[in-house]
Amino acid sequence: MEQVEQDPDFISLSRQFKATAMELISVLEQKQKTEGRTKVLVDTVPVHKLADIFVASFEMSFEEQLCMLDSVDLGVRLSKAMELVDRHLQSIRVAEKITQKVEGQLSKSQKEFLLRQQMRAIKEELGDDDDEDDFVALERKMQSAEMPANIWKHAQRELRSLKKMQPQQPGYNSLRVYLELLADLPWKKETEELELDLKAAKERLDSDHYGLVKVKQRIIEYLAVRKLKPDARGPVLCFVGPPGVGKTSLASSIAAALGRKFVRISLGGVKDEADIRGHRRTYIGSMPGRLIDGLKRVAVCNPVMLLDEIDKTGSDVRGDPASALLEVLDPEQNKKFSDHYLNVPFDLSNIVFVATANRMQLIPPPLLDRMEVIELPGYTPEEKLKIAMYHLIPRVLEQHGLSAEYLQIPEAMVKLLIQRYTREAGVRNLERNLASLARAAAVRVVERDRTVPLSKDVHQVSSPLLENRFSDGGEVDMEVIPIGADHEIPTPLRIASPLVVDEAMLEKVLGPPRFEDREAAERVITPGISVGLVWTAFGGEVQFVEATAMSGKGELHLTGQLGDVIKESAQIALTWVRARATDLKLAAACESNLLEGRDIHIHFPAGAVPKDGPSAGVTLVTALVSLFGRKRVRADTAMTGEMTLRGLVLPVGGIKDKILAAHRYGIKRVILPERNLKDLVEVPPGVLASLEIILAKRMEDVLEQAFEGGCPWRLHSKL
Repeated sequence: MEQVEQDPDFISLSRQFKATAMELISVLEQKQKTEGRTKVLVDTVPVHKLADIFVASFEMSFEEQLCMLDSVDLGVRLSKAMELVDRHLQSIRVAEKITQKVEGQLSKSQKEFLLRQQMRAIKEELGDDDDEDDFVALERKMQSAEMPANIWKHAQRELRSLKKMQPQQPGYNSLRVYLELLADLPWKKETEELELDLKAAKERLDSDHYGLVKVKQRIIEYLAVRKLKPDARGPVLCFVGPPGVGKTSLASSIAAALGRKFVRISLGGVKDEADIRGHRRTYIGSMPGRLIDGLKRVAVCNPVMLLDEIDKTGSDVRGDPASALLEVLDPEQNKKFSDHYLNVPFDLSNIVFVATANRMQLIPPPLLDRMEVIELPGYTPEEKLKIAMYHLIPRVLEQHGLSAEYLQIPEAMVKLLIQRYTREAGVRNLERNLASLARAAAVRVVERDRTVPLSKDVHQVSSPLLENRFSDGGEVDMEVIPIGADHEIPTPLRIASPLVVDEAMLEKVLGPPRFEDREAAERVITPGISVGLVWTAFGGEVQFVEATAMSGKGELHLTGQLGDVIKESAQIALTWVRARATDLKLAAACESNLLEGRDIHIHFPAGAVPKDGPSAGVTLVTALVSLFGRKRVRADTAMTGEMTLRGLVLPVGGIKDKILAAHRYGIKRVILPERNLKDLVEVPPGVLASLEIILAKRMEDVLEQAFEGGCPWRLHSKL
């Protein structure tokens, strides 16, 4: 310090710094009308500490602060502090000159604008151009985005507006975020498609998905058209089917076959139109819609975009998202898609859109008209077995860190697992149950692969009797390990035999069977019960219908959380049975009222599940005829169909899923409306071969086949 303070250059610089500092203090005290409070520091504080005090009170960039801290030499530090003090003093003087010059001539906003412009000019002269560097970097980024000409002009106008604003102004950050979005969007950046190889695409689809022949054929047709005409506008494919049948993975396979990036947009529960079109920038917290945000994330303008759960969108006071999707999925309109936040058109025509849904009925008709619907049915038990053996089990073992050396699941046990524990249309529950077995095996492996402390020259380590949940008879190898010094070494114990899943292990891990093979036979044991087939969003299901009579006033009671349509079907069924009671020999000719002195109660089990639709008409009639005639319905027979007051059996939908459900439940005979014969083409041949399909034109045909030995009360058809 003594040597530095005796340096003539340092002494001169110190005097100059103190003079400038005193001048700055005088200007500030005069402006703030305070005197003598700060000048004392200049005379009492050492000059090197005085430089730090002054610099700490200025607004400067992070780089300048870092540069000051990095200056260890007192002369260098004082020189840098001198530059900052002088720059600050010049800024104050220029601001005072501008204020005095325009005082009384301009408005307050005009004064602020001129002051900002002059301050920016001062910063440029003094080298404080950090904001300008940011603007230049942003402008270069926007230029590299290759925006269309009209959008580039709009972006330049917004950038000029941003340059005129101070960072402290309210709209500065929102405008900057908007310009960053314009620069990040892939206006012309595309993924170059691979040379389409249909053979390789077929192999990829077959390796990823078992079955689904019709669906995979349609995808191959689409790829073939793309190969012949790359710029062709393909249709918007919409995969409709129960959960767990592979809808989302099919879209991913399409992206892999095309060599494009894949982005998923979830629409489940979306009720705000702004989720599709974005919010207007006038709102606080506004943001772009999910489509524009997805394109920003994927960074290309031609990805494969999956609109997942398109049937789960709703509508309320905030708008209808399904209506907003009309513009997105229309090839004639999506060239200039307008996002409210973006406020400039964006071309969506290069995107390959794929949608998924569980129920086609929930999609608005105008939106459905813009898509090509491809239905994915549920899997048969045979298909589930193949999927489990070739896809699910290897994946589950890999996810749990296992291999065939640790766990083996025989094919017979997988069949048992499918029959007793899973009856859904997809394979998600099957995969969950397989994962439960894998976790149980992982526990067993970790328990046997524990460490053993060793502390002698030679230890012969053998496995102790390890308790586990399974009596599999697995053995453990013995190892001889030389030890040089007394310390503990972890010794893994290798499992000599893998764990093989058997029926006892299934019950220990998964619990008692959830479904029994003889369920239908056990439930249809008394008159008044029939077996119907219904369709749900999760695939086809078997629905039992129970009817009973009791003393009353001739009223009909319906339970089971039923909709209006199914209630009307019950009224129609009862009316038809009452009208044909004499012909069916359910009542004597002298009896005028079949319900005299008694009420009828019809119940649909699984009361927590809502039920509706007309397809239970023939099932209701069969249950009532069985009740009044006191004869049981065949337990191996299920039926579906709508009926009229005249006894005609009308066609219904969901035939494929209903037949698959009957096959899963072990039903042997299915009664269908005659006009549904055309729908049997979609049913897998293996399923049809295991069932007896009976076609009925009138209600009398249904009754003839529903009872053992035919209808005991034969009647002739009457109109």
